[in-house]
This record gives sequence, C-alpha cells and structure tokens, in this order.
Amino acid sequence: MSSRRRPGSSAGDETPHGEAPAPLESVVSPTPLDDRDSANDVAFRPQHLDEFVGQRRVREQLDLVLQAARVRERAADHILLAGPPGLGKTTLAMIVAHDLGRPLRLTSGPTITHAGDLAAILSSLTEGEVLFIDEIHRIAKPAAEMLYLAMEDFRVDVMVGKGPGATSIPLELAPFTLVGATTRAGALPAPLRDRFGFTANMEFYPPHELAQLLHRTAGLLEIELSEDAIIEIASRSRGTPRIANRLLRRVRDYLIVHPDEDPLQAVSSTLSLYEVDELGLDRLDRDVLGVLIRQFAGGPVGLGPLAMSVGEETDTLESVVEPYLVRSGLVLRTPRGRVASRDAWLHLGLIPPKAKLSSAENAQPTLLDD
Repeated sequence: MSSRRRPGSSAGDETPHGEAPAPLESVVSPTPLDDRDSANDVAFRPQHLDEFVGQRRVREQLDLVLQAARVRERAADHILLAGPPGLGKTTLAMIVAHDLGRPLRLTSGPTITHAGDLAAILSSLTEGEVLFIDEIHRIAKPAAEMLYLAMEDFRVDVMVGKGPGATSIPLELAPFTLVGATTRAGALPAPLRDRFGFTANMEFYPPHELAQLLHRTAGLLEIELSEDAIIEIASRSRGTPRIANRLLRRVRDYLIVHPDEDPLQAVSSTLSLYEVDELGLDRLDRDVLGVLIRQFAGGPVGLGPLAMSVGEETDTLESVVEPYLVRSGLVLRTPRGRVASRDAWLHLGLIPPKAKLSSAENAQPTLLDD
C-alpha cells in the first residue's frame, strides 16, 4: 500500500489550526497542484458569463445582479460564491469584473492576518472596483469585523495611536463590490455572511456538462477527440471542471507521445497510467477504502486512526479525500465514525458482510480480487 506522505511529514501530522492542507500530488485533486497548474486553469477560463459552462441557475441569478448594476450605474451587490474547490469560483469572480467593466483586485483570506492589511487594500480601491477574496472564511477575525462596516457603509474605522490615548478615525471608502469565495460557507461569521447581497451555491457538474466543457477545452488545445473519449474523461472527473481539464491535458500529452493511438484507447491508457479508475478514484482513495475494510472491518472508525493507517494528515483526508468518497456513496459518516458502504466492498472486489463485521478477517476476496 502506498503511504503517499509528503516530504517532512509523518503519519498523523496535523496542519496548523485554520490552515488548509497542502494539495495532494494527484491528478484528481480538486485543488491546483502547483503554480503551473493554476496557470493552465487561467488559460482555459471563459471571459464572459454566456461562455461559462454549467451552473445554469447560478449564471441566471448572477446575470440579473450584474445587469441591474449596469443599469443603475452603481457598484454591484456583494457576492459570495460557495462550493467545493475546482468548480469555477475564481473564474466567476473574473467574469463579474469583466462584465461590469471594472478592475479586479485579487487576494486571499490567509494573507489577511491583521485588520491593517485589509484597511490598506480597501483604502486603495477605486470606485466600482471588484475585490475578490478567495478562502474568505480564513481571514483573521479583526479583519472580518472590519469588513462588516466596509461592506455596509463603505467606511472603516482606523485606530491611531496605542493604549488609552488611541483614537478611532473614520475613513471613507470608494463604493466597491466584494466577491468572496469559500469552500466552507458555514465557517463564515453570520454578520459577514448576511452582508452579501447574493450568495451562489455552486454544485458538482453532471457528466454531460463536463463533456461540454471538455469540448471547449479540446478546441483550445487543438486536439480532436471522439465523443466517446470525451464522455470517458468526463465520467472520471468527479464532477469537477478543474479535474476534467487536467485529465484532458494528460491525454493531450499521451497523444503527443503516441500520435497513432486511437483517441478512446489513449484516454483509457492515460487514466490507467495515472491510476484513475472508472469511478474517478485514485490510489489513495482506494488505499483509504482498503484500510477501512481490511484493517477496520468496514468500520465504524474515527478519522484519526484511519489517517494514521494510510500515512496521511487528518485534515487532508477530511478536506480532500473524504468528500468525494462520501458523495459517491462509498463511505458513510456516522456518529461513531466512518463506515464502508456495500458499494465500497464491491468496488474493491470484496464480498460485503450480511451483518455487522466482528473482525477484519470477514473481508473475504472474491474471484475478481488479486
């Protein structure tokens, strides 16, 4: 079994409180793997809302907000984009600025560690400018509290001096539009969440919408794939555009090296090379399921022991690995811990128990198991 630890980490290591786990080096990771991966995402991004594939309900609602702002010739309402990573939140923020004809300022929650950091950004915004804060749930509490007044009254109170002699000086701001992106809307303070005029809850993509997106990306990459090949990639992309585009780039690489191979076979060979199975699981996903079934008799088991057994950080399993396993119905979250579903047993070629397992020995392989 592959431990897949990152350099310098040990089994059971925890990330510091509030910090996101480092991205896994997996072709099906929903987060960017590195700066080059992020740059590739930018290259494929649409510029206008009518070019954005999927999320029809969000697009229609957002279009109304933007059209109204243009008619009123005022800054648009503040916008919160909520949903799992890789669904296009940053792309939508860029589209908002582009469609409003306003400049875009980008920053992220983890970089705003003091209220002064935010005050410096807000005071430099021009009228109508769009401020995008990624991972807004991770901004420091004093900065979040400063946003309350800034979003509502376009004003901040800046403290001058220290100790008993400190005074608060109001600073007027140019009207702006805040676009916040979060993977954890529930982690936002309620007063901050309530100040957004529009909240878009983004959903995973069905395969047919991912196929539309892949056709667009294939055109940008100047590669020709059959409809069957496109659908095969879409079906293994976990409902996530970032993953779909990444897999397509790997198929492109494979076809460059093997130009005479049939496109559908090239897709199959590429996905096999990167160990992405028909459900979109990679080796770590299968390791987690295998340990849960073979070592813990299918559960229930706590996330900590499970993470230690596969040599990964608890936060990584909870934030990156587990969501897709739960959404796919392979892992069940119960009050007593994680439990492997019947489908998980079958996916690994094991006979699911008819009753609650008493030991890992009940994980009997079928004839299909190696």
